[in-house]
Amino acid sequence: MIKILRYTEYLYLAVAAISIYKIATLWSINPKDTYIFIFFAVVSIAMFVFRRKYRKRFEQQKKDNQK
Repeated sequence: MIKILRYTEYLYLAVAAISIYKIATLWSINPKDTYIFIFFAVVSIAMFVFRRKYRKRFEQQKKDNQK
């Protein structure tokens, strides 16, 4: 279960990276089309931070319960 949570964290980073790439390529063509990608990038980075913090807390609780 923990390994799956760790991989989904990096999936959010991949979505953020793709969104940032699309922002960089589309900005000069039509800046209005990039707003959705800006939204995806921000949400993906926020979800990465949230998931990472949640996983670390879960691992710490599991470690404390084993003692």
